[in-house]
Amino acid sequence: MALAIVIALLVIGSVLFQFLSPWYFTPIASNWVAIDDTIGLTFWITGAVFVIVNLFVVYCIIRFRQRKGSKAAYEPENKKLEWWLIGITTVGIAAMLAPGLFVWADFVHVPSNASLFEVVGKQWNWSYRFPGKDGKMGLVDTKFISEKNPFGIDPSDLNGQDDILVSSQEVHLPLNKPVKALLRSVDVLHNFAVPQFRAKMDLVPGMITFIWFTPTRVGKFDVLCNELCGVGHYVMRGKVVIESDEAYQAWLSNYPTFAQTQIQKNGDAAAGKALYAVCSACHGAQGEGNKALNAPKLSGQEEWYLNRQLINFKQGARGVKDQDINGKVMVPMAATLVSSADIANVSAYIRSLPDASAEHTIQGNISKGKDLYNSTCAACHGPNGAGVESTKAPRLQNMSDWYLVTQLNHFREGVRGTHPKDLYGQQMSSVASFLTQEQTINDLVAYIGTLK
Repeated sequence: MALAIVIALLVIGSVLFQFLSPWYFTPIASNWVAIDDTIGLTFWITGAVFVIVNLFVVYCIIRFRQRKGSKAAYEPENKKLEWWLIGITTVGIAAMLAPGLFVWADFVHVPSNASLFEVVGKQWNWSYRFPGKDGKMGLVDTKFISEKNPFGIDPSDLNGQDDILVSSQEVHLPLNKPVKALLRSVDVLHNFAVPQFRAKMDLVPGMITFIWFTPTRVGKFDVLCNELCGVGHYVMRGKVVIESDEAYQAWLSNYPTFAQTQIQKNGDAAAGKALYAVCSACHGAQGEGNKALNAPKLSGQEEWYLNRQLINFKQGARGVKDQDINGKVMVPMAATLVSSADIANVSAYIRSLPDASAEHTIQGNISKGKDLYNSTCAACHGPNGAGVESTKAPRLQNMSDWYLVTQLNHFREGVRGTHPKDLYGQQMSSVASFLTQEQTINDLVAYIGTLK
């Protein structure tokens, strides 16, 4: 009898949880209501079977429980019952599967008026490509992938010259217009998923897959990788912003074409020398850094990273939290660089400075730090901490170790990496959250100090 009561309570609790629980699907933001309907139908059918079967078990436990003087009748098979079970099961499964076939037929047939864009997945970032004025996207091949051509666009294909390249974790799309996303991976298996769209699809190395949807609600939604793609899988997150067509076109106009990226010149180091005079007061004439002024070493760092951080300071993505006292000092300094050319020039000059050895100030267990670095940091920053532009991970080796400790604590405590515009900082916040103890950070940074 006790078992019957437990099963009955399990059924009642499950039904109440289904109808009273606050945890359910996020509000839909695309045309794929049919997917919700199909899943809902599956819940109703499986839920009904769950209730009926368990209540039947309760009935059997009570009705056929052991009693004094009663004797069980042996009946090894019952063809009539078996046929009933086969028939009911067949109808139930067909009722669950048939609607999905109709939804899948819509899922693979893209509307003729759908616009096109490409999603590129790479450990552990998203990037996007849009066709230019010709409406066609150029051919791609992994053999063309390089630091200067991360999308692998064929330079000889004229259709690719005006392709618009969005090297960002955030993509914008117009409201109420169908879009087809071509999905491409340049390394391992990924999966492009936006929960509110109810549409997702694998990115398979060596082939192009696709999904299509029509955004139906203005807002900003998370882009997730729903396929385990390596140690950094959990930080492979992005944003998709749905907005009016006018706002979308304005956003898209801010990004360069493939042809423009191939002719972009590096900053002018000579022109940047005069601009660096303001920086040298704290960071030193040779960019060697000054711990007393909380100014980290700059020499040896790559231009692309210096550019990004200066832009973040100018745009308010860094140095806005009251706890980030030194970051707030950098905000007016970055404001002295009026144009993007100024930022590029001063970064180029810093890159030309001699890469002097940084002073080691952090003590820690190098062996423990090595294990930690190889299991987390190396995948993005490289096995020797030299930095990897394609993963937007800066150089760590021979940088100010005290500054690395400070920034890891800032990421961990939410002082840095929480601003919506600091997309790569948000990834670092997720990583740093695992560094729960100060000694762990010291061990990690002490090992980084040994990298050459």
